[in-house]
Amino acid sequence: MTIGRICNRDVDTAEPQEFVRAAAQRMGSRAVGTLLVLDRERRPVGILTDRDIAVRVVGEGREPNSVRVSDVMSAHPHTVSELAPLEDAIAIMRTHGVRRVPVVSPQGALVGLITLDDVLSLLAEDLWSMRRVLEKSSPRALAQA
Repeated sequence: MTIGRICNRDVDTAEPQEFVRAAAQRMGSRAVGTLLVLDRERRPVGILTDRDIAVRVVGEGREPNSVRVSDVMSAHPHTVSELAPLEDAIAIMRTHGVRRVPVVSPQGALVGLITLDDVLSLLAEDLWSMRRVLEKSSPRALAQA
């Protein structure tokens, strides 16, 4: 299964030059914890998370009305192609210690976002489906396990 089939395509974004307060308000109104920052060709150049705001703005006593998104975002995010298998996204998350990976087209433009929560939900559904198959084929063996 390719990442493009399972990623969330409804992704909220922020402008690099907007103030953190406006970005934080958008996070609150949209009930999201992440905004992707894109260049003019819609390629991901950064990720702004609620944690970035808490640590790099509030924690440092900075004024959200004067700090730009580009000053506190995590720049140069690792991306995964929409044509890649799920395992590629998992490898990026594991290798780089990230929970969110922007999904891009072959040209590098944003098409979605895959999160660790998405991956875990998908794997849980797959395991549940396999359990149901086992129950149908061998209910007695499964009950003894």
